[in-house]
Amino acid sequence: MTADQPDPLRLERVDHRFKALPPDAAGLTVGDLADQRRNLFTGGFTTPVLALSAESVEHNLRLLQTYSERHGLAFAPHGKTSMSPRLFARQLEHGAWGITVAVPHQARVCRAHGIDRIFLANEVVDAAALRWLAGELADPAFRFICYVDSVRGVELMDEALTAAGAPRPLDVVVELGAGDGARTGARTEAECAAVADAVAAAPALRLVGVAGYEGEVPRADGASVRAWLRRLTALATGFDAEGRFAGAEEIVVSAGGSAWFDAVADVLAELPELSLPTLKLLRSGAYVSHDDGHYRHLTPFNRVPDEGALQPAFRLWAQVVSRPSPEQAFVNAGKRDAAYDLDLPEAQAVRDGRTGEIRPATGITVTGLSDQHGWVRTEPGTALEVGDWLGMGLSHPCTSFDKWQLIPLVEADGTVVEYIRTYF
Repeated sequence: MTADQPDPLRLERVDHRFKALPPDAAGLTVGDLADQRRNLFTGGFTTPVLALSAESVEHNLRLLQTYSERHGLAFAPHGKTSMSPRLFARQLEHGAWGITVAVPHQARVCRAHGIDRIFLANEVVDAAALRWLAGELADPAFRFICYVDSVRGVELMDEALTAAGAPRPLDVVVELGAGDGARTGARTEAECAAVADAVAAAPALRLVGVAGYEGEVPRADGASVRAWLRRLTALATGFDAEGRFAGAEEIVVSAGGSAWFDAVADVLAELPELSLPTLKLLRSGAYVSHDDGHYRHLTPFNRVPDEGALQPAFRLWAQVVSRPSPEQAFVNAGKRDAAYDLDLPEAQAVRDGRTGEIRPATGITVTGLSDQHGWVRTEPGTALEVGDWLGMGLSHPCTSFDKWQLIPLVEADGTVVEYIRTYF
């Protein structure tokens, strides 16, 4: 999409596919509906409805931009968190080098929406995906980097890309595993060297760096994460000294999820000067919405408060549909609407169904989720009745985004200013 072309996301028609949107908006385009600036509570939205705070999203985008710049890091936020081209564009506007993805489908979504730099944090061995990728490499403006972590994987990649007539080599980085019992990646430096040797013998591939994911370090703490990161930087230094990056234009050293990016910043700052310019690439993704559970506890900003603080941006609004006893209530949001893989939703606010007044959800706890109902416990004397709206904070943004295809972006006064389309 260029500046003189319409945004295809704004041209999509609103209909029954998108839950919670006003029934009377059916047939409008997303752009038309956004321009109406309806209120989340009085503009015809049905419950449950997931909303993103416009102010918090903007704050979080700016914070990671300044953090990365301050620490000399390039930033390729992990797109699998939101799978939203609208948010990808905002991240790029706030200085991101490109977008990280995990699987070929996610890379296709990025390409369909004009993303020219993609880091795929996995080894791609699917021949069909590699044929598609070979075609994309015909675009000279397209930069793509992915993991390799096995000799067999390198063979499969080279065979498929060669058969597809890839017009130039595919850039790859050797993945160093985070330890025994961790996830993917070559476990030892010797295995990494064997993979690098295989890349050198594969005409369709070019080795440009090393990478990994420190979040998989077993029993991770500050010391063990930094020790693994120093193995990663030592691997880069050693490979460079051995001339393994011949033909590369820069050396990529990449790590950094959402729980340890402070350690990544510290250790990558220690990296000595290499023979080529170095792209120190951070890949944290959950920051864009943050959360009220998992990442609220894990965020590195808890350890470095002087660097700033992220703001949770999600709130799921559901309506009380049953109040069968003074201690119990049920809302109309359940597992189909709320992330629940790590933590239950957190009751935060009540919007009075009679007056529209919003008050803290004091004495209210979400105790469980059925498919379409939330189980709520109330302390004695708690004011909560059928028709009230309950606003809940969510944990784990990655599984919050993927339950909603079109999410209202809402200002503090309830005005919906934009809609966030997701592609999972």
